[in-house]
Amino acid sequence: MRKAWGRHRPGLDICKSCLRESACLWSGLWMKSTLISTELNCTRQTVKEDKSHIYEDWKECILPLVDFGPLKLNPKSFQVEQYLAAKSLVSSRAFEIDDYHGYGMVPLADLFNHKTGAEDIHFTSVCSHPGSNDGDNIESNDEYDRNADEDLLTENFHSRDSCSLTADAGNYYLNCSDVDSSSNSGDDPMILELILVKDVKAGDEVFNTYGSMGNAALLHRYGFTEPDNPFDIVNIELNLVTKWSSSLFSARYTRARLLFWRRLGFSGCISHSCEYFEISSDGEPQLELVILLYIICLPEVVYDKLNNRVSSVENINESMNILLLHKNNAEVPLGTTEIDKDLLLTKNVCDALHSLVDIRESFYGQNSLEDDMEALRTCCMRERKLYHSLTLRVTERRILKKLRTYASSR
Repeated sequence: MRKAWGRHRPGLDICKSCLRESACLWSGLWMKSTLISTELNCTRQTVKEDKSHIYEDWKECILPLVDFGPLKLNPKSFQVEQYLAAKSLVSSRAFEIDDYHGYGMVPLADLFNHKTGAEDIHFTSVCSHPGSNDGDNIESNDEYDRNADEDLLTENFHSRDSCSLTADAGNYYLNCSDVDSSSNSGDDPMILELILVKDVKAGDEVFNTYGSMGNAALLHRYGFTEPDNPFDIVNIELNLVTKWSSSLFSARYTRARLLFWRRLGFSGCISHSCEYFEISSDGEPQLELVILLYIICLPEVVYDKLNNRVSSVENINESMNILLLHKNNAEVPLGTTEIDKDLLLTKNVCDALHSLVDIRESFYGQNSLEDDMEALRTCCMRERKLYHSLTLRVTERRILKKLRTYASSR
């Protein structure tokens, strides 16, 4: 693939206006005002850490080369800004190839646009097909990397240079009739196959996928968003829930209910020392959030009774059975992880969800959802950063609106 890269490297010399920057390079007041309270803003510590790591890489790997006299490099061409731009160029076009290769760039792969959860093609190593032993493949690939002869690789790539594009009635085809397709190629980890994973009608666009991720992750990593992304989420942090609870009850009351929730074996999602709950794209709250709100809203007498029953629990069913003891002896069937949320969605819990939506919505500032939708509608797509930032805002606020509807329908 080294020779393949040699042929395609000029494609990386693109104009600045075409550069798709990942959001870790964005800055300015417009970013702070537009991305405020979005999931990307909530991960700004991650963004800061990304920039810090990139700077350390530049200082450790690039700066010594610039200072190395015999290379005679122009320092102005190798400053940290140029390194950030190059890093963004690569990272915004890299994707997870397979288990062996991990993340990387593939020649010609950038011809295919990303589509979440709907890829038509897939790049994979020829030696990672179903039925092969992944462990043996990785071991043999490592051995291959250690012992591969550079001249032999060059010769192999030269034998594959006979591929050519031919045209027939305006349609283009890849002619690889002279390519060595011997069985030995299956042992070469340098070869990737482009696999069609489903039928594509003539004339339709062919899509690749960078993975199943929401718009915040797409914007952070690749610098764009996707309308109607089914993997979009909104996070509600645990500290927001405890602040809401402490505004109605005492801080001691809130700590006790939170401790009881943990004693039952529950927790939220944890990332970068932050605990939070996910709201799915259809507005459904994470079960653990509903359970916590249910515990917070329990009457004192019921809470004391349940608290005295808890010693140690072994699974979620046992925890739920303890919680539902006071509700007409309702029980969760043993051996199932399916929990009927309707048993927990009392009026008080639904009111709590409404309150959390109000608090979370207030983070977006004075503009209403309708204001943001109008701003998105009139935004020029050439203003990529603003357009995709507005898309993220609108998407998240629609999810919160769905959560409000979800709570109202119970």
